[in-house]
Amino acid sequence: MRSKSKFLASGFLAALGSCWLAEGDAHAQIPPLVERDPNWDAVSQVMLGIGAGTVALMPRVYYSSPAATVGWKARWHVSALAPIMTMTTLTLLVDGPLHDEMQGAKQGCSVEETFAALPQSGCEAFGSPSTHAFASWGATGAGLGVFLVDTVKHSRGEFSVPSFVGNVGVPLTTSILASVARSADGSGLGPEDTDQVLGGALAGAGIGLLVGAGYAFLQEPDCGYGNYLFCW
Repeated sequence: MRSKSKFLASGFLAALGSCWLAEGDAHAQIPPLVERDPNWDAVSQVMLGIGAGTVALMPRVYYSSPAATVGWKARWHVSALAPIMTMTTLTLLVDGPLHDEMQGAKQGCSVEETFAALPQSGCEAFGSPSTHAFASWGATGAGLGVFLVDTVKHSRGEFSVPSFVGNVGVPLTTSILASVARSADGSGLGPEDTDQVLGGALAGAGIGLLVGAGYAFLQEPDCGYGNYLFCW
């Protein structure tokens, strides 16, 4: 009877130890919860939407040739979908394959924790380079490229205030605010760190400038068949 009691006690202790070890392993596999400020994340989302939307919807403003009706004209070409889709595709590549290739973990996370991250853990995805910074500054670069080509080539140096505001002023302002919001440290850690935001901003601005300038150089701002605002 005594040996049976010892056997039961030993079995109970062994089971208790196994549960404790299993619980420890489970805790070790679950990445820590990193608190990030949702308000700054929302600000960056809104600023990105405003900046990119303004550049996408902004018509080409140019000073008409004296051979036609002299004066400022505004045209929005359906061909603008080409640079829009190009920058959208590049942004998706940055957010997916490039992030996985570079494996730049966000603040408070490690590479292993990111790969094993649970939903809402704060470590669900890599952050280098910042997708939001790339997209917002890409829109600014594209708008700047269109503005420069339209001013120098198609308007022969005539400066357009509406074109500058829509293509440069608004997206530049929202890009700065979006970048600050992505790296801000409010009640918790920001969505990305400063280096990740800076990397995304530089890459986005440079690529966006090339895409916008190339598009504006190849596509005349005028409509070939009339004075409609929207051109096919």
